[in-house]
Amino acid sequence: MSVSLVTNADDAGPNTTGADVTGADATVADATGAEAEAFELYRDDWGIPHLRAADADRLAYAQGHTTALDRAWQLEVERHRAQGSSAAFLGPESVAWDRFARLSRLADTARRCHEALDPDTAAWVRAYVDGVNDGLAAGAARDERFARTGHTPTPWEPWVPLAIWIATHILFAGFATKLWRERVARALGDEAVTLFATDGPGTAGSNGWLVPGDRTATGSAIIAGDPHRFIEDPGVYQQIRLSCPEYDVLGLAVPGIPGLGHFGHTGSAAWAITNAMSDYQDLYAEQLRTAPAAPAAPGVIEALGPDGAWEPVARHTETITVAGADPVEVEVLETARGPVIIRDETDGGGQTLALRYPPRVRRDLGFAVLPALLRARTVADIDRAFDGWAEPVNVVHAADAEGGLLHRVAGAVPLRHRANRLRPVPAWDPQYAWQGWAETPAEPVQAFAVMANARGIASPLGVEFAPPHRANRIRELLSGSADWTPKAMADVHRDTYLASAEPLLALLPGLDDLSPEAAALRTRLLSWDRHMAAESTDATVFSAFRTATVRRFAADPVFAGLADAPCGPEVFHPWLYLVPKIGYALEGLLTTTLLPGLDRAAHVRAALEETAAAARPDAPWSEVHRLAPWSALPDPEAEWPGLGGDHDCVNATSTVPGFTDLTARASSARYVWDLARREDSLWAVPLGADGVTGSPHHRDQLPFWAQCELVPVVTDWTRLTKETSR
Repeated sequence: MSVSLVTNADDAGPNTTGADVTGADATVADATGAEAEAFELYRDDWGIPHLRAADADRLAYAQGHTTALDRAWQLEVERHRAQGSSAAFLGPESVAWDRFARLSRLADTARRCHEALDPDTAAWVRAYVDGVNDGLAAGAARDERFARTGHTPTPWEPWVPLAIWIATHILFAGFATKLWRERVARALGDEAVTLFATDGPGTAGSNGWLVPGDRTATGSAIIAGDPHRFIEDPGVYQQIRLSCPEYDVLGLAVPGIPGLGHFGHTGSAAWAITNAMSDYQDLYAEQLRTAPAAPAAPGVIEALGPDGAWEPVARHTETITVAGADPVEVEVLETARGPVIIRDETDGGGQTLALRYPPRVRRDLGFAVLPALLRARTVADIDRAFDGWAEPVNVVHAADAEGGLLHRVAGAVPLRHRANRLRPVPAWDPQYAWQGWAETPAEPVQAFAVMANARGIASPLGVEFAPPHRANRIRELLSGSADWTPKAMADVHRDTYLASAEPLLALLPGLDDLSPEAAALRTRLLSWDRHMAAESTDATVFSAFRTATVRRFAADPVFAGLADAPCGPEVFHPWLYLVPKIGYALEGLLTTTLLPGLDRAAHVRAALEETAAAARPDAPWSEVHRLAPWSALPDPEAEWPGLGGDHDCVNATSTVPGFTDLTARASSARYVWDLARREDSLWAVPLGADGVTGSPHHRDQLPFWAQCELVPVVTDWTRLTKETSR
């Protein structure tokens, strides 16, 4: 099959004019029934795949096939988590998530959204799934975890990528925080409902910045940043390049999803996103009853609707297969508001809550945006594509080679009563019904555009945002130069200044009657440069002092009503523990007027004395602040590096103050997109390009990532190695 491949000026190499695509790794039948080459697979020195194919659908096939070869285990884990069937090979520890996935109807929502796809997007997604299915067996043969668990992959359905997308983002909007606010209101009163909403970090966030051409060495814009997520093994982002006659794009893919939805560079235009911290999911308190007995429908459940009438509730039972344990039955209920994810089966001691989320209401995940982004050549193209974005709600930065700049919000946010954003609302009250969809804001880029989950462009759409410290620090660092280069961006990525330490340290000068040891510790902390640097012993001491303060706050009687262990579904427990909530909200709790009975000075003094009395040798921060990634099958022998940074640093390696100095949440990728010369762009991921433990490219980027260093983006095909077999 002869094709002409379109390439960028920086991509000179094989097939840059017009040529046969020969020697490909995989073949498919063409329209005549003869076998034609499906794609070519090249790799750079980091094992990153560079794919070429004759058209967009074959390229999607290539992406699916290569991802299955490199990350079969990860794909199967994510596929079964989305379907609520991961316990079948991962065991009882996965039952809690599987139950939530089934109760919230993730797979069924994906099916509905898939049925609503336009034909072209559906064909493109199907091509990706075909590639996954054709590559799974070979990928599974490379990974011993399949044999260890006895799991054998079965073919994916066409809707599985949509299910993975939903499962990946279902907790992004933080609806579980509404459970915590409800708990706070009951314990401390309605006026305290946002007491802990002091802009602490959630499950996901990001740094992102856009430097216009008038502040770069080349005169063209630079986009840089890093998404913050729980670090997983294998990593949650896949570096990849996708090339066909229509486009040649590189970026960070989500394994299991075709295209490059979050971060991409087309050669003439580039984009990046962060979590907008918008609130777009609601919890409705439902009143359920067993309908009056009827011969045709015994045992029917009804819910009280907003018009005062009792409505039928959809009801069925599903079974979770559990490796090494008995199967678990799950009764699935759905009201007109949405799936019931928490059911009160006591005598009124709790709430029955239904989750209403946009993809289930609109039957749209915005998947048509993904191929449109690959075809983008300008900021205007990117902007038009993101008009169709649905889930999750993001802040977008984009720039192009002609000087175009973009700073906007994209996604579906319902219009409804403000109370919906704060806590569960009564399903039977019509004032809490959704009333349409909000306009997404956009702003001109002035000097720099910075997005770090803080209040700003997305403020009208949310409740809780990240503290302003990361965003302010990035602006401060960027203001220090007018000739930025891609390589210099690493200095921003690695910054460890912790501005949120100031309110706690500000209380120290006012303390009296300290022991000599505590007084010496106070002097040391006040002299500290506020950097959570990897080598800093002062950072370690500060963290110990902060931990002692958080724990003493948590033990104060004022919080007694929140101190009990969480109840209800286990999936939501991380949002409901008191100590982490105080740890992340400490800055605000030190100054709020809502807790007049909280003796802050006494707790801080006691924490200082406790820290001073602890006979611990000085240790660098990286000795205690070590990476602790999540893995579906953890390796107890794995060793992970120590890191610099903390949750409010630009280098956002999050601890859980008061609970642990380990970090499970950090930069899940770093990127620098150069609009002058794409080949001068840089990137890095926490582990590597290959998801197979022990393979050469499984963890080869880890030492660079740990030091906030980046590896070069290679675009010259002559510098790549063609792979003909695995």
